[in-house]
Amino acid sequence: MDNARITAPSPGSPASGPGSVRRAVIDVGTNSVKLLVAEVSGRQVEPLLEQSEQTRLGRGFYQTGRLRPPAITHTARVVAEFAARARALEVVAIRVVATSAARDALNQDDLLAALRDSAGIPVEIISGEQEAEWAFRGVVSDPVFCGPPLLIVDVGGGSTEFILGEGDQQRFRHSFRLGTVRLMEALPRADAPAQAEWEHCCARVADFLEQQVRPVIEPALGEFSSGAVQLVGTGGTTSLLARIELGLATFDRGRIEALRLTRQQVQRQRERLWGLPLAARKNIPGLPADRADVILSGVAIYEAVMEQFDFPVLRVSTRGLRFGAVMA
Repeated sequence: MDNARITAPSPGSPASGPGSVRRAVIDVGTNSVKLLVAEVSGRQVEPLLEQSEQTRLGRGFYQTGRLRPPAITHTARVVAEFAARARALEVVAIRVVATSAARDALNQDDLLAALRDSAGIPVEIISGEQEAEWAFRGVVSDPVFCGPPLLIVDVGGGSTEFILGEGDQQRFRHSFRLGTVRLMEALPRADAPAQAEWEHCCARVADFLEQQVRPVIEPALGEFSSGAVQLVGTGGTTSLLARIELGLATFDRGRIEALRLTRQQVQRQRERLWGLPLAARKNIPGLPADRADVILSGVAIYEAVMEQFDFPVLRVSTRGLRFGAVMA
């Protein structure tokens, strides 16, 4: 929910219910830093403040394996700002977690030192398995999704997590090195992508799913009858695809999560997005200008998942990793 904000209560305001605690999670991702401040009571999470700022920590990372100093500095500044906002809301704890780019970086110590110096908070570099675990817990904290069999796909900047579960039980989870920034940097494209560039990207994603994902997830999917499993996307890409489809200038959790994106709608969005130059994409209602480049990779991944595994509909959850982490 890039640059979105939920109006927070004033410092010292009462908790939302008996036994609830006010906590914060700052998620340091490959593409952006995200903040969640929430009242937490068991499995109930009531968001008070949600913000996101793109810092593109993974910019240039995949050529060298090293995080660039400007990206580290920008990320550290945003984490410090988000921590200050969380403290102003009198949270009892702030948790800072870092994901794909941080865990793969040869110079992750440089990032940890910068975050420690700027925010004064210990940072957890979490594994892909932990990322998948929390993404699942976050999604099923919504009663709508705590029941039917789900394949949850969390596309991030550097990795994508696939989680298969039913109710509150997971059957399968795995993190793969496929992400929007990773794919964008591996396959540079023109300002207005050519058809050949789309075909190259499509083939690359399809081959990855066929070679890397299908062999490990298909046996778990085979345990369910045809059509029983719902596809749920969580993370920035699906929220943006929903906002574009609905023409939402601002974040609206209720409308986003009520939408069911058909495979045809996702395909039409991909055709439109890949057919426009960057400047035109920046003017699309619902698409923040700073996500107009990386959205091409995201929509390509979701379209390929729907095609490869024959899902006619994509549901959207805005309750992923941070919701799971704030409950932990």
